[in-house]
Amino acid sequence: MPGGTTERPMRADARRNYERIVATAKDLFTTVGADVPLDDVAKKAGVGAGTLYRHFPTREKLFEAVYRDEITVLADRAFVLHDELGPWEALEAWLLAQVTWVVERHKLATILKESIDSGSETFLYCQKRLREATGLLVETAQEAGLVRKDVAGVDVLRLGHGAGMAVRNCSPEDGKRVLDVIFDGLRA
Repeated sequence: MPGGTTERPMRADARRNYERIVATAKDLFTTVGADVPLDDVAKKAGVGAGTLYRHFPTREKLFEAVYRDEITVLADRAFVLHDELGPWEALEAWLLAQVTWVVERHKLATILKESIDSGSETFLYCQKRLREATGLLVETAQEAGLVRKDVAGVDVLRLGHGAGMAVRNCSPEDGKRVLDVIFDGLRA
């Protein structure tokens, strides 16, 4: 979704076009690369170039929308896990989801982060969403006496990112062992 709070709501057809463009761009950025021609994105999304440029006047705006979408989906997963699982199980599942995301989306995330200013509204929004999501899970597990009191949500967020980077080229068994060490270190 576009960044500002002063924007008018989109018509349903404009919203569908926006979402198709973002999904298509995400796919092409991952498979082809960040330099894929935007006309190719429009064509594959089934919209005209004018529609793409109305929503995303620059490549950077499209990068921001893709990054925001990726992070929103990831953060929303934490809230779903919080509602569906017990505190420890939700934290475990979240950390696994984060590590999996880092492993699977490493190239895309690198492209997007390099294209977005760290002080931009999008970057700050994404950082806030991830910190809120992780913080909720950590605080809930701490209240249940399952996680050390000296651990902050941002610590777990950083551990998940680091673990994802560390296990990118490891076997599943090695990756599981790294996560087990992290989980043991988090326990109260």
